[in-house]
Amino acid sequence: MVPESAAYRTPRMIQPLQKIITSRYGGRDIPVALVLPDGGRVALSQKPELDIYARTWRGLKTLASPELGALARAYVRNDLDFSGGARRALGIAEALVGGITHGRERIAARARHWLHRRRDNRANIRHHYDVSNAFYRLWLDQRMVYSCAYFRSEADSLDQAQSQKLDHICRKLMLAPGEEFLDIGCGWGALILHAAQAYGVKATGITLSQNQYDHVKARIAELGLTDRVVVQLLDYLDLPEERLYDKIASVGMFEHVGIHNYPRYFGKIRRVLKPGGLVLNHGITHNWLGATSLGSGIGDFVEQYVFPGGQVAHVSRVIQGLAADGLELIDAEALREHYARTLWHWVDRLEANAEAARREVGEERFRVWRIYLAGSAHAFERGWLSIFQLLVGKPLADGRLPHPATREYMYRL
Repeated sequence: MVPESAAYRTPRMIQPLQKIITSRYGGRDIPVALVLPDGGRVALSQKPELDIYARTWRGLKTLASPELGALARAYVRNDLDFSGGARRALGIAEALVGGITHGRERIAARARHWLHRRRDNRANIRHHYDVSNAFYRLWLDQRMVYSCAYFRSEADSLDQAQSQKLDHICRKLMLAPGEEFLDIGCGWGALILHAAQAYGVKATGITLSQNQYDHVKARIAELGLTDRVVVQLLDYLDLPEERLYDKIASVGMFEHVGIHNYPRYFGKIRRVLKPGGLVLNHGITHNWLGATSLGSGIGDFVEQYVFPGGQVAHVSRVIQGLAADGLELIDAEALREHYARTLWHWVDRLEANAEAARREVGEERFRVWRIYLAGSAHAFERGWLSIFQLLVGKPLADGRLPHPATREYMYRL
């Protein structure tokens, strides 16, 4: 029942309140209290754990018929806000919404995705990565690795887990001194710098982000690696095919490719890889066969605010794309739980540096990243998304693909 207090006697507030409480939330004992635009408070449980503030009528309308994507959008626009940390808020948001279904994008989401794919890849990449190096530095590890870490134990710090991830990739690829190594979408350069320093390779990194390029170029000079490490501001499609590489990695870039571009992506990789060479493709996948978007409006929110032009598919579709271009699967490792932990580390660090983040990028962009990172962590924790490291190779002319008979080499300490 609606409490009999002056805060709820305004006729225009009684109807939406009754709709929210009786139609959506009555009897569900959700541990939250709704704080209305006029300051009135309605507890949906005897012991609310956090408050959700409806700042505007638009926010109240979103609560009356919620979807996760709509709730996230309302938070970014400050139509809604919440007390406490984002981790608990995401669990409660799912309880407010109820069941989550997954499938193909809606018409509006498909239209937005099509428009973004029509843009030059550089525009999509720069929308996401050219925010501010200082902003990313507030919540990433000391090497600024923006991809799933690798936790060997519960006690591992984020810095330690990211260092372990870099080594894990290098070991899987069996990097050796003097080899030519390519990192497609090299980020802030952690992998190419580590591979050159620890494994003696000649490393090339490519990125479409000007901020990342400038950072990596400066780091190469600082570390005295100009003779062994090169960074280029280059689209993978523009890689010259007369230069071949022994080993290739693509870490956290694959999500930008788009399912319809798999043939171009894997075809380019095959053409610049030496026979007998290895590739590690590290990317997010969907956990529902045939699905291309997270449900409850999440996919459209991510497309609009965070990853324009991005798209994920089930890992079986990725493996099919690799095989279609003659790349043979050697090993597949799921890192879903590792990414959930990584993302919660990022959320905690961002929230701990909230004021500095707001000063750097503004309130709205801070809210976008806070809710995006927390929502992603929740999605991986719930099993809606996964992430795979797929190790593949380009067989020699006689069909052989040299690699160890067991996985032991991947896990040596």
